Amino acid sequence: MKIAVFGTGGVGGDFGARLAAAGEEVHFIARGRHLEAIRKDGLRIESPLGDAHVEKARATDDPAAVGHADMVMVAVKLYDTDEAVRACRPLVGPDSTVASFQNGVTGGDALTAAFGPQRVIGGTAAIAAMISAPGVITHTGAIATIAFGEWDGIASPRAEALLGAFENAGVEATLAGDVTAAIWSKFVFLSSFSGITCALRLPIGPIREDPDHWSLFRRAMEETFAVAGARGVALAGDLVDQRLAFTEGFAPETYASMYHDLMAGKRIELPWLSGAVADMGRELGVATPVHEGFRQTLEPFVDGGAGGKAAGRG
Repeated sequence: MKIAVFGTGGVGGDFGARLAAAGEEVHFIARGRHLEAIRKDGLRIESPLGDAHVEKARATDDPAAVGHADMVMVAVKLYDTDEAVRACRPLVGPDSTVASFQNGVTGGDALTAAFGPQRVIGGTAAIAAMISAPGVITHTGAIATIAFGEWDGIASPRAEALLGAFENAGVEATLAGDVTAAIWSKFVFLSSFSGITCALRLPIGPIREDPDHWSLFRRAMEETFAVAGARGVALAGDLVDQRLAFTEGFAPETYASMYHDLMAGKRIELPWLSGAVADMGRELGVATPVHEGFRQTLEPFVDGGAGGKAAGRG
């Protein structure tokens, strides 16, 4: 399978490298020093689940040089979605499949609007990984899962082929019967986890230990869950309790990835996380005071800058 990974960061870099190491034809779209390092020394993955090194990684900043791919995995930050849609057009041919493995719940809609519903499947990934140095992706924790599927839940040949490729690469992959629910299940957690770790400038350990903080985290997830329900997304009734139990297993020093961007003075995905929850809640008549509070606290840092670091408490 010819796979193009548009966005070779934590998600695209890790899962793409696993596929490449297993023998799939993977083309990495990257840029800057990261691209230079991959071209020179290959793409390295450091992970408690096993390191990997794709010595002769196919990497470029020119999608047109790759040509049409069987599968296009979009894994850029949410604020780069529109640019990615434009840039990845040369990768998408009549028989190509495209999927967003981004945060948030809007990636699939953007791809569908650009390439048509017949070419797009839904996707979501759960992994704590980041570019730790040019050409190096560091994965922390024991979770690295990916799920995808047709929007109508049918187990199509193209989705099953992708599942086989991931399974052959040793990746924990799932063919989702309700991929919209899978995407929103992650969003209920991530919108809240990103918001609280960034707003409080605290990792999960101190948040768990403080009853008020832990209650705030629960209420944030309950708000996103309520928005999902108002949109007709069928989620498990005990999803919030499941996510809280899931978070209990995190190392105390764990932050959301958005926190690292905030503290590095980079742009943050706030408008597509807590901001999106608040906006959808307002449209649907669902109260979202916790997420609105996260947005007001973090809005000054949306476009990056030193302010995020200066405001840090932990």
